[in-house]
Amino acid sequence: MLNSSSTRRRAGLVAITAAALLGVSGCQAPVNIENADVPAWKEKVLPSASGVVLEDSGKILNRDPLVKETPNVPAGSYTLTMACDGGGKAYFAVSLGGNKIADAAAACNGSLDVVKIKVPGAGAFSISTSSVDAPLIFAYHVVPAAA
Repeated sequence: MLNSSSTRRRAGLVAITAAALLGVSGCQAPVNIENADVPAWKEKVLPSASGVVLEDSGKILNRDPLVKETPNVPAGSYTLTMACDGGGKAYFAVSLGGNKIADAAAACNGSLDVVKIKVPGAGAFSISTSSVDAPLIFAYHVVPAAA
């Protein structure tokens, strides 16, 4: 015969075990990064755009930044649209002629993040993509801002 004290202990143990299992499963990345089909994922999450000045997508498997550059971008206002998946955040350092002009970040949950960038003059334009939360997948494009 069980007394109420041992019944409460069992109920408490069951509750603690359930909470621990939920906590562990909540920490897992939503995407298997190593096997991810980046082009297919990009097509789903990043809207198509015309007039793309610079774009990139890929996998960040370690903390090394990935840099993409285009040689000549005119001065003006641009829109950087970013997405990533896998947990954590991806960071985008935007530079013109080797000088940083903007920093942006995207939450790696498959949603879009959009920032406006002012390019002060014409020149070589680059974006360095990195994360301390690797592995993850990312995609972005830069287009002239709508007037």
